[in-house]
Amino acid sequence: MSASFDEPVLPGFRPDPSVCRVGADYYLVTSSFEWFPGLPVFHSRDLVHWRRIGSALDRPSQLDLDGCGPSRGLFAPTIRHHDGEFHLVCTLMDGPGHFVVTATDPAGPWSEPRWLEGDGFDPSLFFDDGDGDHSTRGDRAGESGEGEGEGGEGEGRGRAWFTAARVLDEAAGRTEIWMREYLPRERRLTGPEHVLWSGSRADARWPEAPHLYRIDGSYLLLTAEGGTEAGHSVVAARAPRVTGPYEGARGNPVLPPATGPVTCTGHADLVRTPEGDWRAVLLGVRPGSAIGRETFLAGVTWSDGWPVFSPVALGDDRPRPPLHDDFAVLSADWSCLRTPRVPFWTTGDGLRLRLRPERLGERGSPSLLVRPQEQPDCDASTELHFAPAAPYEEAGLAVVLDDDAHLLLVRTTEGLVLRRGPDVLARAGLSPDPVRLGVRVRGLTHTFAHAGPDGAWRDLATVEAVFLTPLFTGVQVGLYATSHGRPSTRDARFAWFDLRYPHPRDSPGR
Repeated sequence: MSASFDEPVLPGFRPDPSVCRVGADYYLVTSSFEWFPGLPVFHSRDLVHWRRIGSALDRPSQLDLDGCGPSRGLFAPTIRHHDGEFHLVCTLMDGPGHFVVTATDPAGPWSEPRWLEGDGFDPSLFFDDGDGDHSTRGDRAGESGEGEGEGGEGEGRGRAWFTAARVLDEAAGRTEIWMREYLPRERRLTGPEHVLWSGSRADARWPEAPHLYRIDGSYLLLTAEGGTEAGHSVVAARAPRVTGPYEGARGNPVLPPATGPVTCTGHADLVRTPEGDWRAVLLGVRPGSAIGRETFLAGVTWSDGWPVFSPVALGDDRPRPPLHDDFAVLSADWSCLRTPRVPFWTTGDGLRLRLRPERLGERGSPSLLVRPQEQPDCDASTELHFAPAAPYEEAGLAVVLDDDAHLLLVRTTEGLVLRRGPDVLARAGLSPDPVRLGVRVRGLTHTFAHAGPDGAWRDLATVEAVFLTPLFTGVQVGLYATSHGRPSTRDARFAWFDLRYPHPRDSPGR
């Protein structure tokens, strides 16, 4: 029976999902690009309701993002469980490349990275053992490891394989999927390289995101194709041996490019429930907003051994609870831009951000903490306690896509200033200390406002922020402070941060 779900299950900037199940528990990771901590890890019991339990890369020793450009950094992780241990592979673009980290508890701590040989991106792992062999029947057959299949030449049970995509011709979008054996205990690759796939047709663009599964004694290769925008799709191929040759499904793509309320669907990873049903996590985009690529869930059935994906639905009747953060501790949902070598924040008395020389618009790690915008419409606000003593000191509210695309409502010695990068969009006279700062987001329309501690909100300016439209990442909202290249010993205190998502039936006003 096909299943569809009110989506997304992980809203906001949560692209490239990968999932595994251990007993009744599901664990999922997504890409994080130039943001730290890297590779957020989530837990669920039903694949619909997820809770963040940590990050795989949460120590500076694990992740060097110095100088990382926008939408670079950590691409497309894969998480798998084998013999009591979690293995997570990913690629640090513009860095050493592929790596693996391991943990016995997915909440952490995770190991230091072990770097792996090979070119490309979108790595994955496949453990060819009883846990990796499944049946398409609606019972538990296959989970006990029944059926050896046709391994040949020592390709049978007990071996593990690393796959990735690599570029052959970037201008044409030509890539191929390659594979080598992975040694789990040593965390390294060994043996010859095998090229498995170069697309569902001769002119296929961007075959990527490979995942291998053993199902009904055959090997199923699932990949994305068509690029990560409107042409994004999922294709499938099958082989009797893990090294191939792989034959594509006649109906490829098995998930065609999407139109409607959710587009750009692809980059799928399969998982089987304890009841024997099949699901896929995948990314998708809600057009007309800045929230970027999100994690969606689809039901999967089987026809002649090939996966059939249910439509990706979009629910609009489930309101999201408001967030009020008084910063007793810093929750796992806050991120920094690149790797902070030392903490620039303290909690307990609200959030205090140190004024440091680093600033947005450069390739450093400024005093910035953000969290994903999770719906196209939202209201974000904070109470800022800060009296700048010099013209170069400022702090306030941030709406950030990346270094090059952001909006800042900050307090300065001249009053309140709304900036897009170096450009001043609006000013207001000096407000009393403390001051409340807010932004009302309706799609790509951003209305910034301010108020005294107990006063009424006053709109400062409305910006049509089409420049915040993302490609790989998504818009995030948060808090910022800088001393603009000068040394400073001061900090800015944010008493609280509120984020609420109006129900679609609500009035569009504040």
